[in-house]
Parts: sequence; structure tokens; C-alpha cells
Amino acid sequence: MAFLPFPEVHGHRGCRGLRPENTIPAFLHALTLGVDVVELDVVISADNQVVVSHEPWMSAAICRTPAGQPIPFEQQKQHNVYQLPYATIRQYDCGLTRHPYYPEQMPEPAHKPLLREVVQALDKLAFQLGRRPVRFSIELKSTPEGDGIYHPTPSRFLELVLLELRALSLLARTTLLCFDKRVLQAARQLLPALPLCLLVEDEKPLSAHLMELGFIPSLYGPEFRLLTPELITELRQQHIDLVPWTVNEPADLRHVLAYQPKGITTDYPDRLLALRSLVL
Repeated sequence: MAFLPFPEVHGHRGCRGLRPENTIPAFLHALTLGVDVVELDVVISADNQVVVSHEPWMSAAICRTPAGQPIPFEQQKQHNVYQLPYATIRQYDCGLTRHPYYPEQMPEPAHKPLLREVVQALDKLAFQLGRRPVRFSIELKSTPEGDGIYHPTPSRFLELVLLELRALSLLARTTLLCFDKRVLQAARQLLPALPLCLLVEDEKPLSAHLMELGFIPSLYGPEFRLLTPELITELRQQHIDLVPWTVNEPADLRHVLAYQPKGITTDYPDRLLALRSLVL
């Protein structure tokens, strides 16, 4: 009897359900748990540094000012990462305030790290643990509306990220993710062999997304509630691997496992890894 391989475990923002998202503590804990891939988001600072952050501003839900004060929701976008030098960004704390949606999260002091800090910390830990270096899924947080306000244009944004990936010798371990098709189109032109994942959160048909994109991506990353047997069939016909997000509850994890995805992105990699231990 042939056994299907268990999907890759992708730790979303490290392990957002357990540690402060997109921080060194979250990434190190995810690696200790045993994730196959670390998923993270990058934005650009005023001095062109590649910063790990989901929003291109300081989220009122999790960040505090350099003075240690909470950030009012209506003012969060004023703390625009793209308008701040990294030396200032580093003074904000984004780890002491537990995210209200994740009661199991363990708060601790944490700043928004540079991409290179994350890679260096994870590679050091992997060496200490006797493991092969972890792979990365890196999402560029780009929107047409944000050009020049919260981030550079797609070509410049991609240029800065690729410069960093090359400096870190990370291209061979990286998949680039984006909702913004312009970024993926630019990446396809520059590096045709680089794995690219189109992220999707709407109900537009796969065929329409592919027509807009203009090429067949390596991976498709839909919000997991969008999965249907018909979509799975279409993806297989196009030879596109599936990595849905963000699957957290055990019942949902089991449901998604039935679709035999390439990987699953989760805030709770410990839950998915527990299921893997039962199967393997």
C-alpha cells in the first residue's frame, strides 16, 4: 500500500498562535517545533532595509511606541514603516502585547527584525540542532494603492528583496508569495526558475486569476475556505501545487489534509505536527 507524503508544515509568521508574530522568538520556536518552512512578510523601511512585518505600519493590536505607549487604532497608519528609518523602527515593541485573537500566545519583548536577522538566527539554531537549514516563504506586502505611500513600486520592492536574498545566499531556499500580481510578474521576468506563489482571498475562478497573471505559477495559495474539489482538480490539471492558508483548528486541518496539498500554512504548527506524528 502506497502512503501519500504528509504536507509540508509552514509556520505562519513563525507561529503566531504561540509567540508574537513575525518576531525572532516566533521563528525560533517554530523551528524548534519542527516546521519545514517559515512563512513571513516583508516591508521596506525609509532607508531601504528589508523589514519583517505584516503591515507596512505599526499595528495598534500588537505594537507599542518607543516610549512604551499603546498606539490608538486610528493613528496606526501614521507609524508608517516606509517613512521610518530602521533605527527608529527597532525601538517599537511588537511582542509584549498579546494579540487578542490568540490566547495561547506567550508575550515577550520583541522588535520588528530585519530579514537578515531572521535568517541568521534560524540558520544558527538549525546548525545547533543538527538540522538542515529551514526553507522560507516570503510574502511581499504590496498593493497598487500603496505604491509610493507604504512601499516602493513593485519593481523596486522586488529589487530590494532580491538583493537581500542574494546577499544571504537564500534564493535556493525561498518561495516568493504575493497577492499583487505585478510583483509576481516582475519576478517571473527576472528569475523564471524562482518558485512563485499567487495568494488569493476572493472567489474569482482560478482560470481568471491565471489569465490576469499571464503565466502558470509554481504554487497557489488560497484562503483555505475557498477549497473545493473542483479547484483541486483544476490545480492538478495545471500542475500547480497547493499551499492554503491559514488553517488552525484541528477539524479544519483534517479537512484540508484530505485535499492532499503540498503544504499547509498555520498559526499553530504544533497542531499540524501532532497530526503528522499520528500518520507517520
